[in-house]
Amino acid sequence: MKRRCGRLAGRLLLLVAAALGLGGCGFHPLYGSAADGSAGPAQAGLAQVAVGLIPERAGQLLREALQARFERGGPGIAARYDLAVSYGISGEPLAIEQDSSVSRVRLVGSATWYLTAQDPQRRTLTSGTVRAFDAYNIINSQLFAADLDNEVVLRRLANAIADQLALQLASWFEKQAGL
Repeated sequence: MKRRCGRLAGRLLLLVAAALGLGGCGFHPLYGSAADGSAGPAQAGLAQVAVGLIPERAGQLLREALQARFERGGPGIAARYDLAVSYGISGEPLAIEQDSSVSRVRLVGSATWYLTAQDPQRRTLTSGTVRAFDAYNIINSQLFAADLDNEVVLRRLANAIADQLALQLASWFEKQAGL
């Protein structure tokens, strides 16, 4: 028992030393606050992004997920940037039964995005693409359950795409701040 506690204490000490070492080399959390307690460059930049309308139900879910990530500092911050997103989902069968029916479907979500400044020139500042995939089972006798599974997968895809897109934008805002 004593030996186990000694190893645990040693690992904890090593973890603390590593964390202190990272602070000395300029490492800081991407979404963290500035030294004076105000929002950091990534937080401040994301809060100033207005997300444009994205068509269809999957697009609505993605827009909602993006807005939730961008408004972490609270609503009411004036927008300086517009985010235009083109979002599509494709499906492909993964499991085909002997009677040629599909029992599992993979959905692939792809988004192409453009960040533009809200200035007279409407300059495109940066752009990128994001892709995520998920799957669900289709049970032949329960079509309602399959529809619910599809909705859950659409939400998970929207959240995965929103996470990746927010990370790409946060990194861009950090680079612009020179950090």
